[in-house]
Amino acid sequence: MKPVEIKKGIYWVGAIDWNLRFCGSYNTPRGTTYNAYLIVDEKIAIVDTVKAGFENEMLARIEEIVDPAKIDYCICQHSELDHSGSMPCLMKAAMKAKVIATQPGKESLLAHFGTNWGADVVKTGETISLGGKTLMFIEANMLHWPDNMFTYIKEDGVLFTNDAFGGHIATAKRYEDEVGTEAIQEATKYFAVIVSVYSSMVARKIKEIEEMRLGIGMIAPSHGVIWRQPKHIIDAYKRWSSGEAGRKVTVVFDTMWHSTEKMAQEIARGITYEGIEVRVFNLRTSDWSEIIKEIIESRLILVGSPTLNMGMYPSVGGFLTFLKGIRPPNKKAVAFGSYGWNKGAVKAINDELEKMNFKVLDSIEVKYIPTKEQLSSCFEFGRNLTKEL
Repeated sequence: MKPVEIKKGIYWVGAIDWNLRFCGSYNTPRGTTYNAYLIVDEKIAIVDTVKAGFENEMLARIEEIVDPAKIDYCICQHSELDHSGSMPCLMKAAMKAKVIATQPGKESLLAHFGTNWGADVVKTGETISLGGKTLMFIEANMLHWPDNMFTYIKEDGVLFTNDAFGGHIATAKRYEDEVGTEAIQEATKYFAVIVSVYSSMVARKIKEIEEMRLGIGMIAPSHGVIWRQPKHIIDAYKRWSSGEAGRKVTVVFDTMWHSTEKMAQEIARGITYEGIEVRVFNLRTSDWSEIIKEIIESRLILVGSPTLNMGMYPSVGGFLTFLKGIRPPNKKAVAFGSYGWNKGAVKAINDELEKMNFKVLDSIEVKYIPTKEQLSSCFEFGRNLTKEL
């Protein structure tokens, strides 16, 4: 695959990882891309590199355009190794290149590689002229590391955002409108698992950028597709970071002897009876990151578990630990479950949900195997929950 000119003199020269199936903290069934961008003007800059192991792919694409030795600037927007892993290789080929990073980025490069190549530190609003194109830098600390920053090309309206607005999807197509619904699906999951914990910072950064009146015509992240209709992904980030969601419910559970499962099914049936969308996931067989994606777009989450040793089932505890690290904002939650000679699971779930600042609603519990009457109560419980939406 050749380099792709996304604007005149601006090229995608990244790499495609077709076989990646796990990244950081979640499954990536569609693989990913590591996006690097070459800007060719009187001076030449590269924005980010690629994961180690893909350096030859990136260099081959660069060499189709220019001799890497002619690169003047290497912009490191984020030092995590899936973006900076091939920097040592690039810097050998581009020996005169000046590395540009934030102060935390400069420190992080030193920690990763034992050198930061004498990086120059930039702050929000500072610029570098390449001749006809001007690079402006915007600090974006904690989106999602302290070192993150964005790079904006004033003359072309292109905003390079590294991890923000990205998604894990391997494709030979470069733009969201070419990929279709998969693009927003993967961006949703990426926000949910990677970015959601920083929702308040996301909201502030979007407001700051809007107040700068940059005129963004294209958003080029470092994973996934390029957004040439940037309003779609910016509006989505606004919704997700505020906790705004549709009339939708996500039900997650595990079960021992199917009692909790029967409860989940009847509660869900009651919710759908009222015309509300519901997604139901058995934690034993479901991908947690897919569940989190649904939670981000739901107003209400239900968590169910049988009682085991006076507590919740281990898989439910594990999932809640995963969810605790994400802390989606402005959600309501309900615990449900079954028990034998002693309770415990529902209280334990409620305790965890309260720690995550969910608005916790009334619970429902069943002893041993739910009777026909108790299942009917679960159905009515589900119907009544829809009033909370």
